[in-house]
Amino acid sequence: MNYWLMKSEPDVFSYDDLVKKGKAEWDGVRSHAAQQHMKAMRKGDLAFFYHSNIGLEAVGIMEIVEEAEQDSTDDSGKWISVHVAPHEKLDKPVTLKAMKADPALAGMIMLRQSRLSVAPLTEAEFKHIVSKSKG
Repeated sequence: MNYWLMKSEPDVFSYDDLVKKGKAEWDGVRSHAAQQHMKAMRKGDLAFFYHSNIGLEAVGIMEIVEEAEQDSTDDSGKWISVHVAPHEKLDKPVTLKAMKADPALAGMIMLRQSRLSVAPLTEAEFKHIVSKSKG
């Protein structure tokens, strides 16, 4: 199993919106680096749903339920998307500030490449963020 962090602006599409839909296409990603990460996603992988711009925090966990396919919002045929479903809302959000201040997360790709909207996590990073959400 692989672990990820995926960003969305909550005023455009939030974790609560995903819960209401039950399943959604994670579309509109137009970064080559983020696309490479999405191509590596496998059914059953888990990803944090991170609210960007407003909140700046991981708020829930979602599961990859369909692997990479043509992005339905892209007429050029150049970009891909994956489908996700809600897995679990975090007990409490884990803020970007808390992640940056935590030495155990110093190697997180998202903290080094903050503009990246989809980034891999190690299993240890994923479990550590989950534990921070419970504390």
